[in-house]
Amino acid sequence: MNMEKIQFLVEELVRAFGMTGHAVNTVTHVVLVIVAILLAALSGWICRKVVVPMVLKLTAKTEAKWDDLLFNERVLKTACSIVPAIVIWLVLPWTFSDFPTVRMVLARLTAIYITVMSTRAVIVFIDSFKLLENGPRSARQQYIYSVCGISKIVIIFIAIIVVIAIVVDKNPTTLFAGLGAASAILMLAFQDTIKGLVAGIRLTNNDMVHIGDWITLGSAGVNGRVEDISLTTVKVRNFDNTIVTVTPQTLVDGSFQNWLGMEQNVGRKQSRRVYFDFRSIRLDDDGVANITKFRHHIEEWLRENPKVIAEKNPLVRQAEASQSGCCLEFTFWLYAQAWADFEHDTADIMEYIFAASAEHGLTIFQLESSRGLTGQGTGSKGQD
Repeated sequence: MNMEKIQFLVEELVRAFGMTGHAVNTVTHVVLVIVAILLAALSGWICRKVVVPMVLKLTAKTEAKWDDLLFNERVLKTACSIVPAIVIWLVLPWTFSDFPTVRMVLARLTAIYITVMSTRAVIVFIDSFKLLENGPRSARQQYIYSVCGISKIVIIFIAIIVVIAIVVDKNPTTLFAGLGAASAILMLAFQDTIKGLVAGIRLTNNDMVHIGDWITLGSAGVNGRVEDISLTTVKVRNFDNTIVTVTPQTLVDGSFQNWLGMEQNVGRKQSRRVYFDFRSIRLDDDGVANITKFRHHIEEWLRENPKVIAEKNPLVRQAEASQSGCCLEFTFWLYAQAWADFEHDTADIMEYIFAASAEHGLTIFQLESSRGLTGQGTGSKGQD
């Protein structure tokens, strides 16, 4: 049964109720509008209540996981919002056949609505690709994020052109052709955005930083863990729980420090220097220098210390001497990686070294002043 027959049946039904003249035409159009609204509402209900559950059951029965993610409930329900508008678009010609102006305005509004909702459905569908990879430091996931971001920008740009074409009643291809002449102006106006997009792609594709990495960039006040990476922004939660947002361009142009290698490795390296007064170095009765015995003692003590990774061979070596005295450099790896634990363990070890040096007859170098030792005023130069 075509639309003309439906319109004829409605007119006959209206006349059957005793209406004549212009009233028949008016009531017929009102009834047709109500029928169109009911058909649109019914189609939307069927799509949401019948089609969506059916598709979800079908995807759940398959062994593949990608269809569950790409055709999830949010994507399907967003697509269902387009169906009522399509029904309205189809019934407009016979619903307002005697009102061409009204039909034209409603047709354009419906076309704009379909374009906007279709764009929204495509964007939701594109976002579902981000669920395909769940690894916190997956380079593939960040590449998908980059591609999704670019795709959404392109889709939105196309949708804007189509909407403008509908409003001015022009062919969209004509508007796209006209953009070629204005491309230079557009690139100049959006050069910062374009640079940000290129930097975001470089940042993710070159595997420079990942979500979950701890990075530091002093010039931007960044010292924390990366929580989100997009084409235009990188969001970092600092150690004090403040949120810092920087552009990918800032990270690409600057020199930032990524602590991922340290976190993936076992332990954290520490190296400290201590200067000893040459006048305190002497030979013991067995002919071995006290500073030599001190070096071997500290190395052995470090290997037995439960806070130190013995497999990485702690080392106490004699560095280049200076006017500050004989320099010993203490290098060791600690199990602790957290900032507070690492500093506390380092302090415990260095404090033992200071105390043990006195037992071996060594004197840690200190500057003297007119008021005596600098322990009373200027402080110690015992370490870097």
